[in-house]
This record gives sequence, C-alpha cells and structure tokens, in this order.
Amino acid sequence: MQKILKWITPLIAVGVAIFIVLFLISINSNEVYVESEPLTLNTDVKQEKQEKNWLDHFSESERKGYVYPVNEVYVKVNLEEKITKTITYRLNAKLIDPYQLFCLKEELKNHKLKYYLKQDRMGVDLFIYSSKIDKLKNLVKALKNYKISATIKPYREDY
Repeated sequence: MQKILKWITPLIAVGVAIFIVLFLISINSNEVYVESEPLTLNTDVKQEKQEKNWLDHFSESERKGYVYPVNEVYVKVNLEEKITKTITYRLNAKLIDPYQLFCLKEELKNHKLKYYLKQDRMGVDLFIYSSKIDKLKNLVKALKNYKISATIKPYREDY
C-alpha cells in the first residue's frame, strides 16, 4: 500500500504540471489575428432647439430654500354638464365584530354604492351617496342576513 502511495503522488504532480503547461501553451498561442478597424458610432442626430421648460428655471436658480413649483392653477369646468341630484343618506349600524364590518363593505360593493365610512366607539356611521332609495332598502334587507341592524335616514349637516 505504501508503494502505491509513494508512486501515485509524484504521478499526480507530473500530470498536473503537464496539464498546466498545455493550458498555458493553448492560451498563449502565436496565431495572428486580423485586426480590423474598431467600430465607430455615427452620431449624426440633429439637436433640436428645446423649448424652455418651467422646471429649468428651478435648476438654474441659485436661491436657496423651497420654491413652490406652481404659482397659478387653471381649472376648466364644463358648466353644460348634466348634474345629477344625489342625496346623502346616513346608515347607522351597530357592529359587534370586524367580520360584520367586512360583510357591510362587501354588500356596499355588491350594490355598487358610493360611501364614506366613519368608525368610532359608538358604532359605524356610513354616509351613502345615492339617488335611489330602493337600493338602500335592499341593502338594509341584505344586512339583516348578517344579523346587522341598520337604519337609513337622509343626512343633514348641522351648522
């Protein structure tokens, strides 16, 4: 066994040396490569005169401090647009747990109603924007399936 180990170690060393020599010869060969001219990028793009942007003013300014980006605001309102009359209703519901709140929100999505949700310790107040009282009555009926007692009244803001 010792004779084999005695001869295997030098054989492995000689094999690795031969491999390294052949590898170095292959990567450092004397082949002549035909050198061609390097590729050039033609940049014949016409530079158009850029309009002065309102943001350029801020980049050129040497004044320190915050400058508001907009001084004037223009609003275009179409006064001929048909305005629908929507009434705001207030839905009072006493919810016991978060699941009932989830059910309430899902029913509002199903009935496609726009609403504003206000939640406090006393309960949940929903302000629903609708012109159809029938949809709201159907909503109250659907909430009874989830054991949610709710009442709907027209909302009037007290001054």
